[in-house]
Formats: sequence, structure tokens, C-alpha cells
Amino acid sequence: MARIDEALDTASASRMCGIAESTLEKWRVAGMGPPFLKLGKLVRYSRQDLEAWLNARRVRSTSEPVPNI
Repeated sequence: MARIDEALDTASASRMCGIAESTLEKWRVAGMGPPFLKLGKLVRYSRQDLEAWLNARRVRSTSEPVPNI
């Protein structure tokens, strides 16, 4: 488990994943997207969780189905 001081905020997670901050925010509300930590009002992402989430979406062709978000 990542230490909280190593966790990424939404802006950093957005840059790491190449996904808009607003998209990550919408996905959180909808229960989609990468796992995140909710600490009071703070939202943080573990770098390891983001890497695992991204790796789970690897495909080899455009006709291959992408796993659910």
C-alpha cells in the first residue's frame, strides 16, 4: 500500500494517465475509473493503483474489446 505522502492528487493522476481532471472527477461520482483514496475532503490516487488500472486496459488491436472503465 502506498504511503499518503506518495499519493497523487487529481491533477497529478490526470497527467500520469493522460485523462482530463474533469473526467476523473466524473468517473469518481459514477463509481468508474481507477481506484482512489478518500481522506476526508482529500482525494488521492496511489501510483501503483493507477499503473495497474492502465495496464489492465492494454489491447493489441483496435478491434479488441477494451475492459470496462
